[in-house]
Amino acid sequence: MSKRAIVIVLDSVGVGECSDSCFYCDQGSNTLANTAKAVGGLNLPHMQGIGLGNILDIMGVAAVPKPLGAYGKMQEKSPGKDTTTGHWELMGLELTQAFPTYPEGFPPDLIARFEKQIGRKTLGNIVASGTEIIKELGPEHLRTGYPIVYTSADSVFQIAAHEEIIPLETLYQYCHMARDLLHEEHAVGRVIARPFIGQPGNFVRTANRHDFSKEPDITLLDKIKESGQAVIGIGKIKDIFAGRGVTESHSTINNQDGIDKILKVLQKDFTGLVFANLVDFDQLYGHRNDPHGYARALEEFDQRLPEIMKLLGSQDILIITADHGCDPTTVSTDHSREYVPLLVFGEEVQPGVALGCRETFADVAATIADHLGVDYNLAGDSFYLCLVRK
Repeated sequence: MSKRAIVIVLDSVGVGECSDSCFYCDQGSNTLANTAKAVGGLNLPHMQGIGLGNILDIMGVAAVPKPLGAYGKMQEKSPGKDTTTGHWELMGLELTQAFPTYPEGFPPDLIARFEKQIGRKTLGNIVASGTEIIKELGPEHLRTGYPIVYTSADSVFQIAAHEEIIPLETLYQYCHMARDLLHEEHAVGRVIARPFIGQPGNFVRTANRHDFSKEPDITLLDKIKESGQAVIGIGKIKDIFAGRGVTESHSTINNQDGIDKILKVLQKDFTGLVFANLVDFDQLYGHRNDPHGYARALEEFDQRLPEIMKLLGSQDILIITADHGCDPTTVSTDHSREYVPLLVFGEEVQPGVALGCRETFADVAATIADHLGVDYNLAGDSFYLCLVRK
């Protein structure tokens, strides 16, 4: 019988400021609890049943006396609070040095080299919200054909372009060129293509976003693949790991599509890992300071969680977690340095196990390695023996 681990990352669903949040100016951030307060309470009965309300105080999501699964939270050990760092650590790769960030924009000589590579000038080179910068510079982009370059508090080099001005293939080529330039001291975590459509006053970003990540060192994904088992990425997982260690990938256009892809994959018979990222929480609501949209997305996921749980085999374990925070109720629109939730469910999982506060996201990787019988010598401590029924 197949044995699988399913890891679903609810992108940015943090559960409170970490002990070192002061170094990131994120004091007071609590994506899940603050979102609940902002909307007058959340209705998440299925995650509540597993033990979500036992992790922290969430309006509308009470602690239950007998959780159906194991529950806890995790602190990120690597420096940073970005997507790449969080996902890499979940798979056993802890960073000792944060990816570079550019609060004043990229160095002029770096931009000049990029412009020489692509054969045209660029616009922007500032820290900005993606939706705001295309609103501001989109009209000039239409007139000149110059791509818009911008960054954020994360380690990203983002290139925005109208799909009718710079075709997708050309935009992706520009991103490859930027990726080749950004190494050593400028080795950013991700180069991101940000295509959009529409007219001034009504620009809309499309689902054709593509991430070009720095390639990681060895992770659990490599070890699972080398063991002959499957590693199925759903959403932007393949991008985050630069394709390394992924045996099958399914892109998604939104959370609902991501859930549909998870369900489709779980109907197959295989042994290995399903690793999914549901990005709407972060991309559509956290970065746009929209707690009502965030709450709606959480409740929509919870409504469909039973569909996923019904497809679990007797030897499967489901892990629901996050990669960082992005509190939609704070002034900032950036990611926040927060603990992330840890919910584990499956027939093998002893119900009601309190996993406490894990010192690193990499404990997930160590646990999955034990579950799948994979040799593991990366970061993290397994909590597998705490999970399995005695």
